[in-house]
Amino acid sequence: MTPRFDAISLIVSDMAASVAFYRRLGLDFPEDSGSAPHAEAELPGGLRLLLDTEDSVRGFHPGWEPPTGSRHSLALLCDDAAEVDRVYEELVGAGHHGELKPWDAFWGQRYAVLHDPDGHGIDLFAPLSGGAAE
Repeated sequence: MTPRFDAISLIVSDMAASVAFYRRLGLDFPEDSGSAPHAEAELPGGLRLLLDTEDSVRGFHPGWEPPTGSRHSLALLCDDAAEVDRVYEELVGAGHHGELKPWDAFWGQRYAVLHDPDGHGIDLFAPLSGGAAE
């Protein structure tokens, strides 16, 4: 048997804030997720996004401490360039950190970067007219 990629797991400090953030991006978390120590949303293609609180992780890994810095991001494909701009402005307007304002990237995408409540990178992108999607 070979392991297969099944889920992306993020550790969060405030479950309610994180669930609200990802719901704004269209993810469907169960109604009571904001007060739970663990929450899951199914992603297109069958993958899942898992959120666990810091306290939940410390329950089975008592010495766990949040890492410093980040070298990962979640990349979300938008329908078009206008959606990249709209979603970015909506989330920054709601108080989330905008890292890189939407711009027309040289590789053929409208691209923007913001952070979720715990500082995880969220890349928003869409192909530009006549540009490459990947």
